[in-house]
Amino acid sequence: MARNRHHEGAGPSQRQLRVGELIRRTLSDVLNRGDIHDPDLNAMSITVGEVRTSPDLRVATAFVLPLGGKDREAALDALRRNRHELRRAVSKGLTLKFSPEIRFQIDETFDRMDDTRRLLSEETVRRDIDAGDESA
Repeated sequence: MARNRHHEGAGPSQRQLRVGELIRRTLSDVLNRGDIHDPDLNAMSITVGEVRTSPDLRVATAFVLPLGGKDREAALDALRRNRHELRRAVSKGLTLKFSPEIRFQIDETFDRMDDTRRLLSEETVRRDIDAGDESA
């Protein structure tokens, strides 16, 4: 029976983080250089915010966002349509035993930050924050 070194709910390992960042940088470079043979994809400016890898490093999920956050579905479609070519291009820059399957999702981090800013700027929340500062 294989031993599980990590308990359920543990965060990613250092290796997962390192490989995820390497994939993120390599994928960003490939997209910026326009190395993919798809004019629709090359016409887009896509930010790769984060890449998370599975524990066995065989699956990498890239969190992406097109410039300005517009045409999200078109960007996802173009990335997914070219995933095999992207996988080959990214794997050239990696020294892994296996080339990871790359999956794409929209990066919602910026939306959540905007929601948090909007929430913190509401009058009732500001009043509670200011009241908390006075009691300290």
